Amino acid sequence: GQLIDINKIDKPEFDASIKAKYEYATETKMSRFSVRNSRMGLSGNIIEPISYRVQVELSNQGEFQILDLCARIRPIPNLEISFGQTSIPLFNSYIITPSQLMFANRAFIGKYFTGTRDIGVTTSYKTNYLDIPFELNLGVFNGSTINDPIWTDKLSRAARLIIGDMDGWRSSFKYYRYPLSNEKDYTFWGADLRFGKENYKIETEIMNRYNRFTDTDRLSIYLQGAYAFPLNSKGAIKDITPAIRWDAIGENIKKSKFDASRLTFGIAFGFSPKPFGSLIRFDYEYYFVDNPIAEFDRYPEMDSNKFTIEILLIF
Repeated sequence: GQLIDINKIDKPEFDASIKAKYEYATETKMSRFSVRNSRMGLSGNIIEPISYRVQVELSNQGEFQILDLCARIRPIPNLEISFGQTSIPLFNSYIITPSQLMFANRAFIGKYFTGTRDIGVTTSYKTNYLDIPFELNLGVFNGSTINDPIWTDKLSRAARLIIGDMDGWRSSFKYYRYPLSNEKDYTFWGADLRFGKENYKIETEIMNRYNRFTDTDRLSIYLQGAYAFPLNSKGAIKDITPAIRWDAIGENIKKSKFDASRLTFGIAFGFSPKPFGSLIRFDYEYYFVDNPIAEFDRYPEMDSNKFTIEILLIF
């Protein structure tokens, strides 16, 4: 038979990140150490035009999770189809991916709306018009979030349009129809705008979740930014990055103001040659709570002011 040239076999690309942190809640005077995330991933080509992506969470607050399990097919240039378990085209990666977060804790939008992954099929088509990048994402999913291949007659549907890219201006507009159950029959819409270069970025986003069963809206917004100051040093610290965020969340804010808002101040010391890589960061979160949302009832520290020390390693 014909021999296979092993030099032509695509070698998988490996990526991983670890987030370990210490938190102190000033209102309850309680503290904890945790490994919030520890992720490992593999991606590569089987044959052109078929590739794959596998990613696992070794420790999500102590729990093992399978995140990405999908095959990707590129039938024509600029079009990619993903089949399996993957991210839904609703959230920005820099709001939900641990290695890309600007702060130790996610914004309200990334934490208190819905799961970020599901099993289904997505398509991504990229093109340029007048030298401006455009990307259209469409997806259909089980609607049960990750690792739950249920039978259903209510598939969820998603659509997103992205204009621009991560180097310079970028904006996206998204819609997600999510009939989870009779009591949680959701429709999402959102939009965002960001501007970023190698050593700075500013980002803002708004998202709304409407429950058709209860006729209630949950709306959240954030504005955040950071600037990395390089150090001309041969030591371990390559840059210093101060960051600030304001975010807010509320139920039916058409009738009232936001239920809760938060100011987050941070400063990070980077280890990587380029900014926003491996680092140690120090954050302080200050909450303004008028009406606690349901998720705040999990434990008293959820909406307490906090000091956080976090080490993020990306490799």
